[in-house]
Amino acid sequence: MSSLLSSDALVVTIVVGAGLAAAVIDLNTRRVPNTLTGAVAIAGLLLALGGVGRVGAVAAFAGCVLGLLLMLPGHLFGATGGGDVKLLAAFGTLLGPWETVTAFLITAMTGGILALAVALHRGRLRRTLDATVRIATGAPPKEEVEADRTFAYAPAIAIGAALAAIGV
Repeated sequence: MSSLLSSDALVVTIVVGAGLAAAVIDLNTRRVPNTLTGAVAIAGLLLALGGVGRVGAVAAFAGCVLGLLLMLPGHLFGATGGGDVKLLAAFGTLLGPWETVTAFLITAMTGGILALAVALHRGRLRRTLDATVRIATGAPPKEEVEADRTFAYAPAIAIGAALAAIGV
């Protein structure tokens, strides 16, 4: 049982540490570095292959692919960056498929709250809500892409992954 507890503590530590680093970097640069996502993915796969992680090798690979597939549509529609996609995929190697889905759902809720807060702060809440309705109904966008429409999404991913890792 202590092996399981130490594996959980190790996974939580990596997820929280890497998530915090990704969030700070993304807030400052609007990018999530490949070196960070790559290191997390390699760590997750190595832990799984070594039997030390929370999940086995197949579940680590499945979590990675699932994290990629869950975030990819948002990237293709321009809602998230490539680093965000890779970040959840990397966390998937540590979380496995079920917790990756949990992380994604918490991330989506957290991201929505952050998006509303950022839009309110920037004085564009009404335009953001109108654009959201247009996207949801399949209507074409009304406005051109503006620089102030983006925000750092890694903090939402970090929160989602951390809460999934601790079992919320």
